[in-house]
Amino acid sequence: MSRLPVSRDISGRLVFLGTGTSVGVPAIGCGCPVCTSSNPRNNRTRCGLVLGLPHGNLLIDTPPDLRTQLLREGVGVVHAVLYTHEHADHIFGLDDLRLMQFYLGGPVPLYCEPRVELRIRKSFDYAFRPADGLHRGAIPQLAFHTIGLEPFELLGARVVPLRLEHGHDTPVLGFRFGNIAYCTDTCGIPPDSMELLAGLDVLILDCLRHQPHVTHFGLSQSLEIVDKLRPRRTLFTHMSHDLEHDATNAGLPSGVELAYDGLELPLG
Repeated sequence: MSRLPVSRDISGRLVFLGTGTSVGVPAIGCGCPVCTSSNPRNNRTRCGLVLGLPHGNLLIDTPPDLRTQLLREGVGVVHAVLYTHEHADHIFGLDDLRLMQFYLGGPVPLYCEPRVELRIRKSFDYAFRPADGLHRGAIPQLAFHTIGLEPFELLGARVVPLRLEHGHDTPVLGFRFGNIAYCTDTCGIPPDSMELLAGLDVLILDCLRHQPHVTHFGLSQSLEIVDKLRPRRTLFTHMSHDLEHDATNAGLPSGVELAYDGLELPLG
């Protein structure tokens, strides 16, 4: 097998790998109009982003659809992964990165909080055992880097983490890169984090459905955040089949829209 990766150049771009909720859209067994829609923008794989930073491609989360997403977008190399939190729909595609150790010449750097590392070590315990008797590439090679709320440099870019609330027992990290911020899986943004979100060109924000949810913003709550922050552009993500793409967009205020799988934005 060739170890020379074929990868589209996404330098200076942000690509939405997935914009769907934990079960994806269409949902298994559902015959609703959105799940059976012919509009490709109603087809939402699990949430993830990839950013073409100055020194490589940064993946945010490893959703279960990761292999399909990277192939679809032509992204053949991931240089590092940054995690928002440890829920299954945000980590369970990690094994799809096994080829990266050959492309990178070493382990894939994973940047996350300690509770995320603990969940990954439990869920992918085989990756942290002696590899006796296994061939190279049988298990992913991974290297953890602990992060908190302090800004840090990664692949030539400044990353500003910010705390989000995702129910009563799951702290989540959002991230700001210059004047773009990513805030998925949240039902509340603390005041300190709201301050860090001032002056945005683009806000990518959780919006699960029309009605509020115990761990996610509903549409009216997301619009309240937009009204307070007033970014130049807002894109909603982590959406369920409750939000039909065209019909929902038609009712949104100027500068606010639903994201979709494959959407690209400039990072500059």
